[in-house]
Amino acid sequence: MATSGDARQEGSVTGDSGDHRPSLRLGIPARALAGVLSAGVVLGIGELVAVPFGSSASPFFAVGSTTVDRSPAWAREIAITAFGTNDKAALFIGMSILIAVFAAVAGVVERPRRPYGSIVLVVLGLVGVYAALSRPGATPVDALPTIVGVAAGILTLRLLTCRAPERDEAGHTPAPTLAGVSRRRFLTVASTAAAVAVAAGVAGRHLAGSIAGAVRNRMAFVLPLVGMSDRAPAVASGTEIAVPGATSFVTGNNVFYRIDTALQVPMLTTDDWSLRIHGMVDREITLSWRDLMARTPIERTITLTCVSNEVGGDLAGTATWVGYPIKDLLDEAGISPDADMLLSTSADGFTVGTPIDILRDGRDALLAVTMNGEPLPFEHGYPARQVVPGLYGFVSATKWVVDWEVTRFDRAQAYWTRRGWAEKAPIKTASRIDVPASFARVSAGEVLVAGTAWAQHRGISRVEVRVDDGPWADATLAEEYSIDTWRQWYWRWQAVPGTHTLQVRATDKDDEVQTEVRVEPIPDGASGWHTRSVTVV
Repeated sequence: MATSGDARQEGSVTGDSGDHRPSLRLGIPARALAGVLSAGVVLGIGELVAVPFGSSASPFFAVGSTTVDRSPAWAREIAITAFGTNDKAALFIGMSILIAVFAAVAGVVERPRRPYGSIVLVVLGLVGVYAALSRPGATPVDALPTIVGVAAGILTLRLLTCRAPERDEAGHTPAPTLAGVSRRRFLTVASTAAAVAVAAGVAGRHLAGSIAGAVRNRMAFVLPLVGMSDRAPAVASGTEIAVPGATSFVTGNNVFYRIDTALQVPMLTTDDWSLRIHGMVDREITLSWRDLMARTPIERTITLTCVSNEVGGDLAGTATWVGYPIKDLLDEAGISPDADMLLSTSADGFTVGTPIDILRDGRDALLAVTMNGEPLPFEHGYPARQVVPGLYGFVSATKWVVDWEVTRFDRAQAYWTRRGWAEKAPIKTASRIDVPASFARVSAGEVLVAGTAWAQHRGISRVEVRVDDGPWADATLAEEYSIDTWRQWYWRWQAVPGTHTLQVRATDKDDEVQTEVRVEPIPDGASGWHTRSVTVV
């Protein structure tokens, strides 16, 4: 227990009688700042040391990835619903806030003889070590970045909060105290810690990318040459409606939706990449990039949809892909008649289960390597990913794919099926009003109502619109590109003043009318009619 003398000593403003340097009494704000800076050093140094071991050894991203993997399904669903494509940014911000809070507490409670704050950093470090060792393919050395980072952080915390002892006239070294930490020293150490945290973190991220060589590799990527007979048909002028504000038929790479569990985008090179095909097969195959490029590519335009898409949502997009038929690769390995699932695994350990019969039924299921005339963006799976028409992405669209295990649904479970999502998830018929916008004010008279509908691998045969629960009216359909893409539509509405509700529904080519019943996206896709309110003046 501290004595009153200890308290007076810790609260004094000056140092030893022989020390006349300006000194700083560390109040709670200064201590909290010291803790936050020390945590910054932990993360920055950890990031830098992780460079030789790979990004999964980074303490910050290892904790984040493990949090995503271990989160219950309901928590993940809430995050997707609340934040959509910003769910990863929300996780980063939340983690940063929690770390800052714990670090501030560590700075406040740190004492020379009672290093409670250092213990807090050690506990946080143990969490980081556990997370790093929990990543797929982890080895004991993956704990080293966190250990080195925590050691550097503790040293920083001690330097910021405890004055170095000085020998007295008798040659004795007194115990370290908080008495009169030199203002100059505090500011120097604090600024150095901040610089180290930022520089080490930035250098670590930069060097990680540079060492991987992925950026240079993608820049040197040679697009596969597609024969004339294997090219996707050009998009005819009638396929795209000329309505301002309507969705473009082809979605640009920079605006194509991204939903996945990767907190760090895997940075593979074509030299690093290979695809192992094993399990219930006649012969195991491991394809190198050179092996893949020796095959005949095909080009197809296909619409993808995320199961997390709400009614009227924008988690759908169309792109032109170049790739290699998955069926051909599976047939070469020889599939057991008892197998019914392809368990695909990405470079970061994420798994997807896809029905084998769908991959082999003649549809253009691809191992894709380009997107809209460019190498796949890193965020969309460079150098190779799966594209399967007619299935939601969580059961088909594995990015950064490196492993195919041919197995059965009753023997293995993929990432999301273990969390209660559907095993087989065909895309439901959906339609969306793009214009006018929600709660828009439009002038009375003719108003163009336009949007998009999709039922991949079945196709759209009809779209209907109604106003204020009135009779359904047929919309004009744009030309159909293929049954594997969405279809645009428009309707000319003679609008009268007042507030009105617009609704849309679609019918697929199996004559199935889009259901009115509202269902949430999880576990197998949302359903219901999209509705928008507008005011006519």
